[in-house]
Amino acid sequence: MNTGMIFFVCNKAFDEMADFLRQKADQAGVVCVDILGPIISAFEQASHLIPKREPGLLRKVDEMYYRRVEAVEFAVRYDDGKDPRGILQADIVLVGVSRTSKTPLSMYLAHKRIKVANVPLMPEVAPPEELYKVERGKVIGLIIKPDLLNNIRTERLKTLGLTGQASYANYERITEELEYADRLMKRLGCPVIDVTNRAVEETASKILEIYYRRLSNV
Repeated sequence: MNTGMIFFVCNKAFDEMADFLRQKADQAGVVCVDILGPIISAFEQASHLIPKREPGLLRKVDEMYYRRVEAVEFAVRYDDGKDPRGILQADIVLVGVSRTSKTPLSMYLAHKRIKVANVPLMPEVAPPEELYKVERGKVIGLIIKPDLLNNIRTERLKTLGLTGQASYANYERITEELEYADRLMKRLGCPVIDVTNRAVEETASKILEIYYRRLSNV
């Protein structure tokens, strides 16, 4: 093998290792190229900040990382009312009719290291008793305008190859569900957020505001 064609890639963040590699490369007649060193130096000069020079900081595995993973696993396990036991363990419990962004919000908040359970509300199905035992302020209701919900559900049915005339997208049925959800939320005394035309990030911001305000009053 022609060693003159072998390249070492040195990172200035590992000063001692980089110097060692350069020395050994010179001895072996190997070309040694420092890829990140000039880039880091340029940032250092422009920002007037001293680099930490620690490997692996971008993907550092620490307590916050494990808390995020735990929250994501929690959101998956207790999604869509699969197991009501999660309601009492959650930091936040989202309730609302189908297609009010409960699952996307649960996953988004999980990446903020917050454990979220969500429960779908349907007139024919009694809500789990755990909902009435949750600490006040943990349950947050999600509502939406019936016209928009009708459009969302109709499109959802189309993607599944079903007719838009199914009861799931029936306007009277939607109104019935929303009225039931409204009554239940009033009974729970929970804060309510209208998700109509709101991005997930925007709704999540409102939820976090309620969540941190509750914590500050504990």
